[in-house]
Amino acid sequence: MLTPIVILIFFVVILLASMIRILKEYERGVIFRLGRVIGFKGPGLILLIPVVDKMVRVSLRTIVMDVPPQDVITRDNVSVKVNAVVYFRVLDPQKAVIEVENYLYATSQLAQTTLRSVLGESELDELLSDREKINQELQQIIDRATDPWGIKVSMVEVKHVDLPLEMQRAMAAQAEAERERRAKVISAEGEFQAAQKLSDAAKIIGEYPAAIQLRYLQTLGIIAAENNSTTIFPIPIELIRPFMEMGKSAEK
Repeated sequence: MLTPIVILIFFVVILLASMIRILKEYERGVIFRLGRVIGFKGPGLILLIPVVDKMVRVSLRTIVMDVPPQDVITRDNVSVKVNAVVYFRVLDPQKAVIEVENYLYATSQLAQTTLRSVLGESELDELLSDREKINQELQQIIDRATDPWGIKVSMVEVKHVDLPLEMQRAMAAQAEAERERRAKVISAEGEFQAAQKLSDAAKIIGEYPAAIQLRYLQTLGIIAAENNSTTIFPIPIELIRPFMEMGKSAEK
């Protein structure tokens, strides 16, 4: 008597297990009934008709996909190795299951080919200095291509650009030459400004001859103060001439 009951309970458990599905908050289930899609359901408890219904789970969370390093030849014929990362998520689970066999693999292959084609049309300097523009262009191209699959590409970032050793040495030499050029320009500008100031000073001294003598005395005072020594220098006659004239006037 117990054997038929046990068998019945066993079949009931199997039937319930095939009917009940529980989907998480970030999951959706695309339902196929006799091979035809009837839509997607979730999250929560989902009831299926045994044998008749089949369900495919699809995650709606943002997926971070690493694009393997790609060998790229830039427009100025420089061979580089570049890798990137793609951020995307499924917006329409039904399209992601029906329109493409494996949306993860398809998106990965599309990202690799797009990376090679876009960077192949860019020059090396643009790749190194204007990476934000390249990232935006990659995101737009991949997003347009994956839109029929119900996928939204939110961001594409070029992570690393591996340059050949010869190119690294050439760029280092270029940077060193650029620094030397800037140093020479700054030195020349300093000499030019100094010459301008000396020219202005010469004009002022030309108008007031006594100014050169005062400057001479000031310089001698600085030398004596720094060296702490006795300095003998001639007194210009122009400095004492006013006193001599005042003495003659007093005698008269």
